[in-house]
Parts: sequence; C-alpha cells; structure tokens
Amino acid sequence: MIDASLALYVHMPWCVRKCPYCDFNSHQLKSGQPDAGYIDALIRDFDAEAPRLEGRRIDTVFFGGGTPSLFAPEEFARLLAKLKARIDFADDAEITLEANPGTIERGRFAGYAEAGVNRVSLGAQSFDAGALQVLGRIHSADDTHRAVEELKAAKLDNFNLDLMYALPQQTLEQAANDVKIACSLQPAHISYYQLTLEPGTVFHSRPPELPDEEAAWDIQLAGQKLLADAGYAQYEVSAYARPAAQCRHNLNYWLFGDYVGIGAGAHGKVSLELPQKILRTVKPKQPRDYQAAIGRAAPSAGDGNYIAVADLPFEFMLNALRLNDGFSSDCYLARTGLELAHLDAKMARARDLSLLEPKADGWRPTELGRRFLNDLQVSFLA
Repeated sequence: MIDASLALYVHMPWCVRKCPYCDFNSHQLKSGQPDAGYIDALIRDFDAEAPRLEGRRIDTVFFGGGTPSLFAPEEFARLLAKLKARIDFADDAEITLEANPGTIERGRFAGYAEAGVNRVSLGAQSFDAGALQVLGRIHSADDTHRAVEELKAAKLDNFNLDLMYALPQQTLEQAANDVKIACSLQPAHISYYQLTLEPGTVFHSRPPELPDEEAAWDIQLAGQKLLADAGYAQYEVSAYARPAAQCRHNLNYWLFGDYVGIGAGAHGKVSLELPQKILRTVKPKQPRDYQAAIGRAAPSAGDGNYIAVADLPFEFMLNALRLNDGFSSDCYLARTGLELAHLDAKMARARDLSLLEPKADGWRPTELGRRFLNDLQVSFLA
C-alpha cells in the first residue's frame, strides 16, 4: 500500500546574480522583480499533476531556487491558499523557504510567516568577507546577522544556516571561525557541506585554488567536532540538527519518499503502483519554456519515465545510505515494493568490508562506510 504522505518541491528560478559555484537551475533577473505570472503557472502546473495525487496529503513544502525570497510574501500566501484548496495539507506541515540574506527587506520574514512559512533556510555560506567575495555572494556577514534577528523577531526559530567549507585558500582557523559564528546564532539546523567544482559552473571552467584533500578532511573533522560540541547532531552527510529539528522535507528525499515537483526544472517522483510504476518527472528548465508549456495546458507540462524495477535497489540506497542511522527493512519494502532479502548477498559483502552494519530493524553505514560512501552506494548498482 502506498503511503499517503507526500512532499512538494516548488522551484523559484531567479537570482539577483549567479554565483560561480552554483549548478542549480537559476537565472539572473533581467528586471528588478521576478515574473508575477510565474505564480499562476505554478498553480496550473499543480493542476496538471493533481490526477496522480488522489488520496495523497502534503506533509512538507520546500520553496527552493534560485532565490525564492525575491518573491513577495503576498505571492506565497496566494499560492499556498490555492494549493490548500486542491489537496489536503497535514496540520503540522513543514513549509520551508530558502532565502539569501542580501535579498531580505526589513519585516519580510514576518510576512512570510503570516503567509504560512514556518521554516527558513538561510544561505549564509561564510562569515568571512574575503570568502563571500570570492564566492560571488551579494551579502555581507552583517546581512546574515540582521536576517537572523529578523527571523527571531518573526518567531521563525526553526531555521537552517547553509555553511560551506574547503573554500578557496581557506585555512582551518577560518573555517572553524565560520562554524563558531554559525553556532552562536543558534539556528535549529546547520547544513555544512564542502565546496565542489560542478560541471557547467564558472568555478569548474576556471578553478580557484582549493585546500587539498587532506586539508579539507581536517577542516571537515574540526567543523564536525565544533558542531557536536554545540549540540548539533549529524544525521546525514551534510546535515546537523538540534533535537527534533531534522529537516522533514529532506528526510523524505533520503528515505526515497514521494514528492511532487512544480516550477521550471523541478523534478518529482510519485509512486502509482509498487514496484512497477514509480514515476520520475522533470519540467522544462528555462523559465520561458516552462511557462509556455504550462500555458498550452498540456496534460503533463514535462517529461516522465518509470524507474526500472532492477534499478530500485540502487535508487533507494543512493539516498538512504546518506543517513547516519540508515534505514529499516520495512521502509525499504514500503518505498520500493521489494523485500530486502533479495539483497542479502550485497548487504553481506558490504558488512564484510565494514561499510554496513545491522541494527535492530535494518541497516546503517559504518563510520568507514560514510567516509567511502560512493563506493558503498555503487555496490548496489544493478
């Protein structure tokens, strides 16, 4: 039986300026404001998805980008009201908004909270002025401090800070200082992840000088200790949270849950029948193409394909093995429609290599398995 719970991802594709490390589907604004008609397109997009969602319930929403905070609170209030008229929302639905400190006007967070947002992910990245400049960020450390004050004034205490490490020419002391400042702001959650040079980015074509592998590892370990000492428990490769503050939306991804994706370039995964009909969807990437496709009122304004049953073990493990606590056998069955027993040989081999270990109700990666996660994941390829 397919679980009724569902996540909703909404992509808002515009930024004031494209950062040189960013490989997300984001586009520089050609004017001072994003396209107001985009909200109408999102509503039509959801209407096209609705026939597949009968009997489902939205448990989490994530407004990602791009820079969603470029849109006014009134636009989010209108969109959420239209969506709630079309599908049930859980009473305690987690509704997250990504925001960049440099795009927040005073008082806007109160408006977002009034619109229904109850969690914010703030893209701090660093508190070092030189690092922010190299990263192409348009905000300062002071902007981040001010944004946090605004969040707390709006009673949005459930907020995440994004923080990157192993930045160009970054020392261990500079990286540690970033973590200390982030912890001092008392977010509920910290995303702490290493800068990587992704294909298609400015940094990939013109690589900056980064700390070597050993130095990056030392920075990571030092940062993890500081986070742990401050009460942030690691529960995923790059996610650290205070008790009961794990990101429910991302946990749904990592446990291979279903999610609807609306917006330019948005991806989705919806189970229609297990294991044969788990549908992946993707929407047109360019905002102009996306809005044109939605405007034509096509039955599905995007492409889709079913995941091959033989690929389901890898698809599941690619996500679930990112979690420190791993997964349960019941979860594997519920999300794939397959019994875990068919992977006994592969699980045993990973255990013999000290990459996986059993737990009461399933399996989890060992410390070694987390360090060599790619090797562990690919061992489940068909």
